[in-house]
Amino acid sequence: MRAARYYGRGDIRVDEVPEPEVEPGTVGIDVAWCGICGTDLHEYLEGPIFCPTHDTPHPISGETLPITLGHEFSGVVYAVGDGVDDLAVGQHVVVEPYIIGDDVETGPESTDYHLSQNMNFIGLAGRGGGLGEKIAVQRRWVHPIAASVPLDQAALIEPLSVGYHAVNRSGAQAGDVALVGGAGPIGLLTAAVLKALGVTVVMSELSPLRRQKALESGVADHALDPRATDVAAEVRKLTGGKGADVAFECTSVQVVLDTLMDALRPTGVLVVVSIWGKRSDFDIHKLVMKEIDLRGTIAYVNSHPAAIELVESGKIDLAPFITGRIGLDGLVEEGFDTLIHRNETAVKILVSPSGTGL
Repeated sequence: MRAARYYGRGDIRVDEVPEPEVEPGTVGIDVAWCGICGTDLHEYLEGPIFCPTHDTPHPISGETLPITLGHEFSGVVYAVGDGVDDLAVGQHVVVEPYIIGDDVETGPESTDYHLSQNMNFIGLAGRGGGLGEKIAVQRRWVHPIAASVPLDQAALIEPLSVGYHAVNRSGAQAGDVALVGGAGPIGLLTAAVLKALGVTVVMSELSPLRRQKALESGVADHALDPRATDVAAEVRKLTGGKGADVAFECTSVQVVLDTLMDALRPTGVLVVVSIWGKRSDFDIHKLVMKEIDLRGTIAYVNSHPAAIELVESGKIDLAPFITGRIGLDGLVEEGFDTLIHRNETAVKILVSPSGTGL
């Protein structure tokens, strides 16, 4: 089968590789669609980061470069291994793409398996990836999804789960006002979860195209240009002088973090969703004087079922966020290059490894 393989910084190749073995306790999936994530772009430009190196295997997967990329994907079950009796061939599924030690409790009551030692992701640290035509995944990480949800939209369940976990960490409730800094894919999907819960959403975003997407998709009630508007002042105006109840930093940009701090009401909650590759120059004095609750969030933990329910129930429409569909051969030129050099023109570019649906 064909798969997009990461060999190192700036080096992705489409190779012929063996089809995966569907071993006991695993599920064989024909990949329908796989999204290109910002993490994939960072690996391409700056990595290896989450990926292992050629010389140092990942402690859990045991794999070294090259690895098959792709961790945001949907597909159709083509085989089930011995011991898997609750999924059937032909069923539509998405994957919670974790690589986690066998000694870690990952049951439905766990709230911290995503923070376990050496945690990593399928499609970054090995075990196949969504940018291959087929993949075999441990049953624990496979989530069925209704056939009524198109498979291209289902590929966005993984980043939607990131937004769901961030909102859950914030404690946001219906009637609150949230300020989201950055209308990239994660900012937009975080806003989608907030709107589904009945929260009023204010988006701060430089790009006019992304502000337009936030408004047209219905995930933002207000979309502000921080170059033209004092965002903190506008938020206070919208809230009767109080300020936002919660804020979400989705850019890893210092000025955005500062703006969110200024826009929050006293005792508000600031959630950092983005991955920062550098130290922040954070104003601790403001945090103290406003008694701000600063929270980090990474990925998701038992979040997929709730995210899937929001989509299956129609509370969230993922269709507006799909802005491109390509095949494996266009991965770098049509996919990565667009998202690196013209990212304001795209939200989520999906790849069909087999070419089906293009």
